[in-house]
Amino acid sequence: MSEAYVRVEDLKVSFPTEDGLVRAVDGVSFTVDRGQTLAIVGESGSGKSVTSQALMGLVNKRNARVEGRAYVGDNELIDASDDELRKLRGSVMSMIFQDPFASLHPFYRIGVQLVEAVRVHRNVSKAEARAQAVDMLRRVGIPNPDQRIDDYPHQLSGGMRQRVMIAMALINGPSLLIADEPTTALDVTVQAQIMELLAELQEQYNTAIILITHDLGVVADVADEVAVMYGGRLVERGSLQDIFHKPQMPYTVGLLSSVPRLDSVSERLTPIPGQPPSLINLPPGCVFAPRCRAKGQFGIEQRCGDERPDLLTISPTHAVRCFLEPDQRRQFADESLAAAAGVPGGAA
Repeated sequence: MSEAYVRVEDLKVSFPTEDGLVRAVDGVSFTVDRGQTLAIVGESGSGKSVTSQALMGLVNKRNARVEGRAYVGDNELIDASDDELRKLRGSVMSMIFQDPFASLHPFYRIGVQLVEAVRVHRNVSKAEARAQAVDMLRRVGIPNPDQRIDDYPHQLSGGMRQRVMIAMALINGPSLLIADEPTTALDVTVQAQIMELLAELQEQYNTAIILITHDLGVVADVADEVAVMYGGRLVERGSLQDIFHKPQMPYTVGLLSSVPRLDSVSERLTPIPGQPPSLINLPPGCVFAPRCRAKGQFGIEQRCGDERPDLLTISPTHAVRCFLEPDQRRQFADESLAAAAGVPGGAA
């Protein structure tokens, strides 16, 4: 059986500060195949974006400690030099950032920036690079690309700027695309258009995509696999079917319970109580234990507070980090999701 195209093994990223060591990413492992989409979900501060930045080599190693292994094809990323990473960024792997207005240079026309992205990695003339830029703008749905290529970023709408960022990310045909909250600042209609565009381009280029998001609605539409992060750790990983229809970790259940549903008769959402942990002072046991309702329901408070659970494989496609027994996890998930949907008698 061949290895996955993207392989991340025990990735750790920590930042020394005056207040202590910030463990932003703590032992994360996952794989992604060509043509597949892995969605990494979780609350703000869970370590999603730092994970993606570490893969792209955007974490300053003078101010941070990065450990573990990460591969894109045969290219090892963690120990690669700055020069090696610069050659890989834009050609083998690319990233779409959350705010395109902050990512595009305001003083340069978008055509100049796209042409530069091409010529950094390929020995072509400016005229040929510009022709490729116009073609890429057309592919991502920019109207009149031969004219809009001379616009400045401020002359474009938010959706158009995001399309320019996608064009820049894909113009050299990378095999890995990391999209960090690519639709956060966009309205719902434009969100759908952007995600549909990514799916079409993925099919065309057979690209592996890592999607960083907190929007479970987007995840349900595009992901093949889902990794749930909390407190810098993966707490559940599985196929889309596993996570949405057979969640096992109480935190995952909490995320799903707090999503508005069209078929729900409940008047209020069910929030996760408490706040995410400080990455400087993580709990000694399960990172989710201080906020977990299940530990009290099944009487395992002491174990959850003292011991760190391992990420256990419960099926060929599904792994979870939790001390609950399988039947207890199913019972808690069924009762919680039923209560969130407003089903009478669903609450425990």
